[in-house]
Amino acid sequence: MSDIKINLSIGEENVVLFKRAVRKLLESTFILRDKDEKLYNFVIRELNRQNISEYLRIIGFDIITDDKTGVCMLIISEEDTETVGLKRANIVTFTTQQYHFLLVLWKVYLENLGYNEEIYITKGDLIDKMKSYNVQIFRTDLNAAFKLFKKYNLINFNEDDDGENMKIKLYPSLQFAWDIPQFKTVVSEYLKDDKDSNDFTDDLQEENFEGDEE
Repeated sequence: MSDIKINLSIGEENVVLFKRAVRKLLESTFILRDKDEKLYNFVIRELNRQNISEYLRIIGFDIITDDKTGVCMLIISEEDTETVGLKRANIVTFTTQQYHFLLVLWKVYLENLGYNEEIYITKGDLIDKMKSYNVQIFRTDLNAAFKLFKKYNLINFNEDDDGENMKIKLYPSLQFAWDIPQFKTVVSEYLKDDKDSNDFTDDLQEENFEGDEE
């Protein structure tokens, strides 16, 4: 392995935003235009993006962006994908049950995409949706999953609300929160009678940051 060298050029006026961006990515994986437009716009500027990428690669990470969906995402750096002892997947990790919840959230997102600029669902409607797919629901598990999804910028809601009318905002980052093999297992289990399930998994697997591939 070669020596690590880093050469960053960060103006004094950008130091705080640079630190915020790096910490946000390491803490939450995603930076969203819908949620933090100022920080998102900072990250997608070419020089800032290069600096963040170079800094993150020291610890085995990198960043990719998709302006179409307004998502910046932390990933494993290409040169470290085969490095022994380093985590292979994205830092977002969920249990199988949480993937069940995510599947329903993603279905709701897809069903409403193009109709409204911002996509919401009430907690009560979401629970009904989950029941229609025979997803087993326990209040404590669901609430814990909501908090985790909010931490990773997949959804947003007011934590002071707790009734069925609580509004949950769905973010486009939902489409990038998947471990594909595990996701397909969940789909085949819960959507085995749905004729669109195969197309759905194929569509999701094809989703990527095409604009950033070179």
